[in-house]
Amino acid sequence: MLQLLTDPNAWAALVTLTALEIVLASTTSCSSRCWVSRCSPRDARRARQIVLSLALVFRILLLFGLTYLMRLTYPIATAFGREFSWHDVILIAGGLFLIAKATHEIHAEVEADEVEAQRRQGLLRPSR
Repeated sequence: MLQLLTDPNAWAALVTLTALEIVLASTTSCSSRCWVSRCSPRDARRARQIVLSLALVFRILLLFGLTYLMRLTYPIATAFGREFSWHDVILIAGGLFLIAKATHEIHAEVEADEVEAQRRQGLLRPSR
C-alpha cells in the first residue's frame, strides 16, 4: 500500500481520473438541468435526485466493467506478428474514437468559420 504513494503512475492515474470525473460531473449537471426543467417545481427535487443517483450507479458499473475488461490480457488475435488482447482492443478503439471525435469537432469549427466568412463577404444570405 505504501508503494502506491511513491509510484508516479498511480499519481498520474489519480490526476487523470480526477479530471475525467470533473468533466463528467459537469456534463451530468448540465444534462440533469435540462431534464429537470421539464418537471413541475414540485417534482424537480425528486427528479434531480433520481438523475444524479442513476448517473452515479451507471458510472460505477461502467468503471467495474472496464476494470474487468482491462484485466483480459490473454491473446485473442494475431496480426502483423503481434498478439492482441481485449486490453489492446479497448485501448485502440478508445484512441480511434478520440481521434474521430476530435477530427469531427475541428471540421465543424472550420466549417462554421468558413460559412461566417462567406456571410461577411455577402456570398451567403443570413440564416433565419
